[in-house]
Amino acid sequence: MFILTVKPGERQAAAPPGAPAEMEGAMARIRVGILGATGTVGQRFLALLANHPHFVVTAVAASDRSQGKPYGEACAWRLPGDMPPGVAALVVRAPEPPLECDVVFSSLPADVAGEVEAGFARAGYAVISNSSSHRMDDAVPLLIPEVNPDHLALLDACPGAGRGFIVTNPNCSTVMIALALAPLAARFGIEAVAVTTLQAISGAGYPGVASLDITDNVVPFIANEEEKIERETRKILGRLDGGRVEPAPFVVSAQCHRVNVVDGHMAAVRVRLQRDADVPELREAFAAFTALPQQLRLPTAPARPVVVRDEPDRPQPRLDRDAGRGMSVTVGRIARDAVLGHRFVVLSHNTIRGAAGAAILNAELLVARGYIPLRG
Repeated sequence: MFILTVKPGERQAAAPPGAPAEMEGAMARIRVGILGATGTVGQRFLALLANHPHFVVTAVAASDRSQGKPYGEACAWRLPGDMPPGVAALVVRAPEPPLECDVVFSSLPADVAGEVEAGFARAGYAVISNSSSHRMDDAVPLLIPEVNPDHLALLDACPGAGRGFIVTNPNCSTVMIALALAPLAARFGIEAVAVTTLQAISGAGYPGVASLDITDNVVPFIANEEEKIERETRKILGRLDGGRVEPAPFVVSAQCHRVNVVDGHMAAVRVRLQRDADVPELREAFAAFTALPQQLRLPTAPARPVVVRDEPDRPQPRLDRDAGRGMSVTVGRIARDAVLGHRFVVLSHNTIRGAAGAAILNAELLVARGYIPLRG
């Protein structure tokens, strides 16, 4: 549906690992804008992009009530520490082209993101989206760089469709589930997955869940969440078939719960493998897993995408959500399961690996693969 004008033969690689600092500095000039900049994920984008080697924030956009104001006045900063220097003076614009940037990161609500993101892509922008609106579109990659970087070929499959493109990252729980399943799928094959999530309140945005609803309570429903996990996991772990992705053939069943934790989504996963394996084999598959972002040394990529904890009471949100600067998922409680064969628990930071950090890593891979040209 949306592709960039840069052709495969013209793609420009990122500076190689170990390149001189002056070479990196000359290339670190990709201007980015944040759509939905005043929200929880928008703020996380700004915090993670501060001092990024490739990207500099030059535009912020948000709803009508914020437009025309300096960002420092429009935004009630909710993250630890101060607002990044220079951001406060940026004037909040409408989330529509033109914006003073080359790439947009979108954290817009799903009910408005669809047409807004499509409009930016039609106007020639690279759109890196955290929204659910385009995740299941046939021509849009639903990307986890360690799992399915080959799906970027979808951007080459529709010549002449337009100058820009959209790349999405998955739902905040799907990211950790699919990332944990990837090494098992590669080594043993998968036949069925059952997942029960325990999701942090920050996943609902700000102000999120009312305190009287979540205090001393667990809410066993998150609208559309179960369907997202079931559909998105199969697309991410599916295979390319011409100009679309054939979903993975295994079934996924999900039940989702909101719990009284600020940050950190957890999932209890049961999996039936195509080939039997013992628990040490599963542990080794998780612990040894690395992929393209680690090979390319992308700035936001963790050294270990999957961290294994052997303690009987880990992972825990308070102790493990910041593993790999919030970009690693942590797996523990690996065991035999009497129903599906094997089970484990996985945890990730929902607003970093599950949202803004995931989108930034996607953008870094797009730079490395030449889909976003560097500005020298």
